[in-house]
Amino acid sequence: MASKPLTAFFILYSFLGYIPSFGVILRTTDKIVWANEFQPVELTCLIESISTNNPRIEWKKIKNGIPSYVYFQNKISEHRAQLIQPANLLILNTSRSDTAEYRCEVAAIDDHKHFDEILISLAVRVKPVVPRCSVPLAVTVGTSSELRCLENEGFPASQYRWFRNNEELPQDPKSSLKFLNSTYTINSDTGSLKFRRVRKEDAGEYFCQAKNEAGNAQCPAQPMEVYDVDIVGIFLKALAGLAGFIIVMFGIYHAHKHGCFSSGKDHTGTNYKLPAQDNGVDYTEADEGHFRHKSSFII
Repeated sequence: MASKPLTAFFILYSFLGYIPSFGVILRTTDKIVWANEFQPVELTCLIESISTNNPRIEWKKIKNGIPSYVYFQNKISEHRAQLIQPANLLILNTSRSDTAEYRCEVAAIDDHKHFDEILISLAVRVKPVVPRCSVPLAVTVGTSSELRCLENEGFPASQYRWFRNNEELPQDPKSSLKFLNSTYTINSDTGSLKFRRVRKEDAGEYFCQAKNEAGNAQCPAQPMEVYDVDIVGIFLKALAGLAGFIIVMFGIYHAHKHGCFSSGKDHTGTNYKLPAQDNGVDYTEADEGHFRHKSSFII
């Protein structure tokens, strides 16, 4: 029964506009806010109930657990921000560095509940940059091959799509009659395009597109040739053989130049010829019978 007079009291004051405030109360339209880089964004801090005429309003940025002031003592410390009365925060030309949590704090000394705060999470989308694409110049029919695509600047992380001759490759080749016999798989998260067995029909100009909610970017188209035989392998083997032949011939020439292959006689021995005698006597050895007829033995 005691509650009936109290209810009547509030009904009376509601009609007269005299409901007293029991404390400051805040709310926001969005506790999680997304914004595109270089675009403005407004963080709402709405004061639903307050009695104090000049409440103290503060905005703090909390990044990696460390708070810093954005609006303090009626001054903006961030040159790209503005306070929109009574307590909203407008950030102009947002950048990826603005991704953080923001806390709106209102202190009202004349209210029974003299303080309230609200936390808002801001995430700034960043458009992807031109991805780095890797496309093999030539592959052989029946072999496996992989095309790669990657970029690291976009936020949220990019999703990847592949195009051949300006036509998008379906995520599942079995979903299209044109690509029904293709053996490729696409990983839209990593940017990989893998062929289990390359066909002649897979030849063409390929490019990749990286895309997120902020925009998209693509690499220049690059050709991929498909051959029946491994022409590139044959060429490289022939080139290696030619290089080996040149090295061997150079070695032979170098050795020959330094006399390693000379065929002259051995010059370590000495070949002497007996000199001729002035007295005309033959000193060569003679047999015993011949000695008996020499004049030197005559008495």
